[in-house]
Amino acid sequence: MSTSNLRRRSVLAGSAAAAAVVSLPTLAGQARAAAREAVAPAAAAKCGYRWRNAVMGGTGFITGVLFHPSVRGLAYARTDIGGAYRWDDRTERWIPLTDHLGWDDWNLLGVEAMAVDPAHPNRLYLALGTYTQPWAGNGAVLRSEDRGATWKRTDLTVKLGANEDGRGCGERLLVDPRNRDTLWLGTRHDGLLKSTDRGATWNAVSFPAAPSATGQGITLLVAAGRTVYAGWGDSDGTADSPNLYRTSSDGKTWEPVPGQPSGTSAKVPVRAAYDRFTRALYVTYSNAPGPNGQSDGSVHTLRTVNGKWTDVTPVKPGGTATDGESTDAFGYGGVAVDARRPGTLVVSTNNRWAEIDTVFRSTNGGRTWTSLKDDAVLDVSETPYLKWGNDAPKFGWWVQAVGLDPYDSRHIVYGTGATLYGTRDLKHWAPQIRGLEETSVRQLISPPTGKAHLISGNGDIGVMYHESLNASPSRGMASNPVFGSATGLAQAAAKPSYVVRAGWGDHGNGAYSNDGGRTWAPFTAQPAIAKDAPGPIATNADGSVLLWSFTHWDGTVYRAHRSVDNGATWSEVNSLPKGAVLVADPVDPRSFYAYDTTSGTFHASTDSGLTFTAQATGLPSGDADFQLVAAPGRSGDLWLSAKDNGLYRSTDAGATFTKVGSCRGSHTLGFGKAATGASFPAIYLVGAIEGPNAIHRSDDEAKTWARINDDQHQWGWTGAAITGDPRVYGRVYVATNGRGVQYGEPA
Repeated sequence: MSTSNLRRRSVLAGSAAAAAVVSLPTLAGQARAAAREAVAPAAAAKCGYRWRNAVMGGTGFITGVLFHPSVRGLAYARTDIGGAYRWDDRTERWIPLTDHLGWDDWNLLGVEAMAVDPAHPNRLYLALGTYTQPWAGNGAVLRSEDRGATWKRTDLTVKLGANEDGRGCGERLLVDPRNRDTLWLGTRHDGLLKSTDRGATWNAVSFPAAPSATGQGITLLVAAGRTVYAGWGDSDGTADSPNLYRTSSDGKTWEPVPGQPSGTSAKVPVRAAYDRFTRALYVTYSNAPGPNGQSDGSVHTLRTVNGKWTDVTPVKPGGTATDGESTDAFGYGGVAVDARRPGTLVVSTNNRWAEIDTVFRSTNGGRTWTSLKDDAVLDVSETPYLKWGNDAPKFGWWVQAVGLDPYDSRHIVYGTGATLYGTRDLKHWAPQIRGLEETSVRQLISPPTGKAHLISGNGDIGVMYHESLNASPSRGMASNPVFGSATGLAQAAAKPSYVVRAGWGDHGNGAYSNDGGRTWAPFTAQPAIAKDAPGPIATNADGSVLLWSFTHWDGTVYRAHRSVDNGATWSEVNSLPKGAVLVADPVDPRSFYAYDTTSGTFHASTDSGLTFTAQATGLPSGDADFQLVAAPGRSGDLWLSAKDNGLYRSTDAGATFTKVGSCRGSHTLGFGKAATGASFPAIYLVGAIEGPNAIHRSDDEAKTWARINDDQHQWGWTGAAITGDPRVYGRVYVATNGRGVQYGEPA
C-alpha cells in the first residue's frame, strides 16, 4: 500500500467534491456569529448502555498536539475528522472531548485549531469545521472552563477546513497575550476573526492580505511576548509577496515582518514557536501547505529583539536520495521549543518519502542538528498494524504536529498519518495513543463462531481481525495483500470460516480467507477494472459464488463480475444493473438480491447470481447510500434502509416490500442475538424513530424501538454500518466516520 494515500476522505463527501476548494465571500466587518450555548451533554438513556471503542490504536492523522504550558501532564490533541482529546496523565490515556456532537453536526468532528490560556489552566478553545465546500455547514467554536468536560458553543458564519490541505498547519486559534478575554481565529477564506468575550461572539477584523481560491488564508497565529504573528498561506512566495505579519497594537494594524524569507522554500509558513529565553521565533516553511505535495522547505529563526533573520534549515531538500534513484524532496512541518532549556527545539520534515521523515533536535538555536530517527528504536507491539504488512515500522509520514513537554525536556511527541509517537529518552519511541481512535469505518462483520467477535473494514488500514475488543489486533492489518482502504467485506452465512474482502491495494484488490478472517490469500485473478475501481463484494451462503461490484473513486460505476472458482476467473453479470446494492440469501446458496437505487427496482437471482430478474418496483430511489440486509437464518427476509424515506421489509424474497411503520428514517441496519424468549433476532438501527437520528434496538421484529445511545455518545455521522453480536445479546458494533468502531453493551 502506498502510504502517500493514507488519508481517507469523509464517506459523506465524494472525493471529487472533497478535493475542490471554493472561495467564499469575505465576512462583513461587523457581522456577528450566532451564539448558541451548549450545556453539558444529557444523562444516559433509560436503557443504560455502556459505550467503548473497539481498540485499534490511533489509525488517523494527528494534526495538532498541544502541551499546556502551566500544568504538568496536561495536553490536548486534534484530528482532521475525529474530534479533539485531552491527555489524562494519571491513566496515560486520551479522553475524547467531542463525542457529544451529533448527526446534524457531523462537519464539526474536524478540529481546525485549538488554544489554551496559560493563565487559566482550565480554559480550552476549539475551532471546529471539516470542509469549506458549499455542501458543508459552517464552523463553530467550543469553549470550556473545565478542560473540555462541558462546553459552550458559538456557531460561526464562516467555514473551516480541518480535513483539507493545510490541516497540519497552525495553530490558527490564539488567546491574546495581553488580554485573556481576547481570542484570534484565522480562517481560510474569510480573513481574521476576533472575539473580545472569550469566544462567545466573533467579528471580522481588517487584515492586510486578501484570501485566494487556494483555501489556506491564515495558516498560523503565535504570540511572541506581547506581539502576535500571523502566517499567510495564499502568497506566491516572491520577495514582494509577504507571508508573515505581526501586530503590537491589539490588531488595529498589521505589518509584514521585515526581512522575512522568500522564495519557493519559504512559500507557506506551516508552524511557529517562540523561545522566551532567547526571544527567538522559529518558523517552518514549505512550498505547499501539506500534508501532501510538499517538495521544498526551510526553517528560519527571527530574533525579535533586533529583527535579524537566520536560515537554520537542518537539511536542504533536493538532491539525490541514498537509493541513488529518488530525489530527496520534502518540506518542513512541526516545530516546538523547550520551555526549560534556552535554544533547544525540535522540527520535523514532512512528505519525505525517499529518505523517510524525521524529527531534528537542536540545543544551540539551530546552528547544529541531530536527526532523532537515526538512532530511534520503535516499539509498535501495542499497535502492530503500524508495520503495514512489513517487517518493521517506519519513523513516520505527515509529521506536522510536534510537541515538547514543558516539564520534561526528553519527552517529545510527534503525530503521523496514523499515530502519535512519544519518547522520554530521545531514543526509544512508542505510540502514545491509548484512547485515541480515529478510524473511518466502512464495513462490519460479527462472526457467529470463531475467536473474533468482530471483523472491520476501514479507511486507510484495510481489514482488521479483532480477536480482542480491548487491544489492537495482534495480526495488524490483514495482509496478502495489504489494502489501503477496504471497499467490501462479506462472510458466507452457512460457512463462516469463508470471508472475502476487497479494497485499494498495490498488489491485488481482492482476497479470501478460509479461517474466518485470520489469514488471507489473494484472488489468483481479478477483472481489469478492479485495480481502479474496487467496490463492494458479496458471497453466497456456502461461499461457492462471488459477486464483485466496481465503483471508481470519481463515482463511475461498472458492471458487476461473478466468479465460481474462488476468484480464479470472472465474468460480467449483464442482467445486473450497474451500481446495484447486493446481498446474498443467508440460507439458500442459489439466491442473491440486488437493489437498483437509480430506478427504485428490486432484482433477484435464483441461479447463484448468473442472471437477475426485476421484482418489486416503485421503491425509493436516489444516490447509492441505500443499504440492503438479509435477516440471519431466514431465507428471503430482506430489510431495505432507505435513509430519510424510512425502512422497508420483504418476506417473499423481494417480490413485495412493506414500509415499516415504526421507523421514520433508516440509514443502516443490522441484526444480533435475540433477546431471551424472542424468536426473531434483535435489530439494531441508525435512524429516526420519533426524534432525530440515533442508535436504536428492537427486540420485537421492529414493532417497538428503544434508543440505546445518549447525548454524550453520538460521534457525528454513523450511517456506514451497524451490526449486533450473534453470540452476545445486547452487544452492538457501530461504524463511525473518524471515531473508530464503537461498541455498546447494556450497563
